[in-house]
Amino acid sequence: MRTAVYPGSFDPPTNGHVDIMRRAAGIFDHLIVGVGVNSSKATLFNPEERVEMLKMAAKDLNNIDVATFGGLLVEFARARGATAIVRGLRAVSDFENEFQMALANRELAPEVETVFLTTSPEHMFVSSSIVREIAALGGPVGGFVSEEVAKRLLAKQSR
Repeated sequence: MRTAVYPGSFDPPTNGHVDIMRRAAGIFDHLIVGVGVNSSKATLFNPEERVEMLKMAAKDLNNIDVATFGGLLVEFARARGATAIVRGLRAVSDFENEFQMALANRELAPEVETVFLTTSPEHMFVSSSIVREIAALGGPVGGFVSEEVAKRLLAKQSR
């Protein structure tokens, strides 16, 4: 069975994240969506909320698990029996940073390949930080995230 890890902060999960997640689930037998936990990074949603939103997005796919992880991504991948790390690319500007990380991961764990999936054109400009900013300014985010995520963003902003 081929297992892959799709890591990210997913704060919040966007339609672009879900697109990559669903496409990766069609390529691999088992996909683990890894929600990175970094205590030095300020996030809008706590790890449990992000896991819950991702599980809702994957509820109709039986080969996806969602879990949190801290520390080295390759150690998480090894512990889960993954042979691949899935990364999404939105634009050429993403490639340089992603390529550097892939080379570092290859050095640390040569048995774990990095697989790049390009985003669908309609999601090229969508990022979690843009969605958070639009929501913070009271703008509509429904085109960028699921209805459930949009509701949660609105609830966070009204606090």
